[in-house]
Amino acid sequence: MGKTTVSGFKSNFKLKHYINYIVIALFLVVMMILSGNGMLPRATITLLSRIAYSIILAVSLNLVVGFLGELSLGHAGFMCVGAYIGCYFANYLHTVIGSPLVVLILSMLVGGAVAAVFGFVIGLPALRLKGDYLAIVTLAFGEIVRNVIKNLPFFGGAMGLNTTKYKPASLFIVAFVAVLLVLALIQNLIRSKHGRAITAIRDNEIAARAMGINVTFYKLFVFIVSAFFAGIAGVIYGHLNTPIIYTVFSYNYSIEILVMVVLGG
Repeated sequence: MGKTTVSGFKSNFKLKHYINYIVIALFLVVMMILSGNGMLPRATITLLSRIAYSIILAVSLNLVVGFLGELSLGHAGFMCVGAYIGCYFANYLHTVIGSPLVVLILSMLVGGAVAAVFGFVIGLPALRLKGDYLAIVTLAFGEIVRNVIKNLPFFGGAMGLNTTKYKPASLFIVAFVAVLLVLALIQNLIRSKHGRAITAIRDNEIAARAMGINVTFYKLFVFIVSAFFAGIAGVIYGHLNTPIIYTVFSYNYSIEILVMVVLGG
């Protein structure tokens, strides 16, 4: 659809690149109108937030599974780290900051950053592995993280971490705005030269190395970015559900996220 403008420059605008944003934005506007008029039951409003953080989880895992071509079964572990750390930080921020929106945004950034650090720590040795071996290591990480958190008293132990719930009617709006930002960041990454390098590694790692692509760097980079977004999804989850219980972030939930990616294409 590239058309030449009056000034002689060629426009690279392609509608198909923006379909996702348009559909989600229209959906969000409709839901906001219905919610503002009291036409949505509370259960539906809560479900909208769940849909939003599930989209973030699926899109972020798709970076690893779909574009990089590696199998990770520990995505719920990164979500767990983000949920606990981000919401623990939010509980403190509520005592010094009066704006719930500012607290939510800051806690999302903190939860995502800490999850990204864990992504780096786990990814550095794990991404030297391939196939089933990588899947086993990431699966073990997810199980270890949630069991360690279960035994930390300042996170509430087995009883879970109590959080300050965000108003569901406002949370789903913030969550879907986060979805749009995540989609924009990931889609622009994939269409860039870095995205082409990532997909080249997926198609043929040996050929990618021969072309001068730093395979280890890009694998680690994708793992960190994916973990960061999983941490953000965890913070949204933590502001929707209280207390945060470690049993939610089990191996089965990692498989559920993987199924979203595979069946969703």
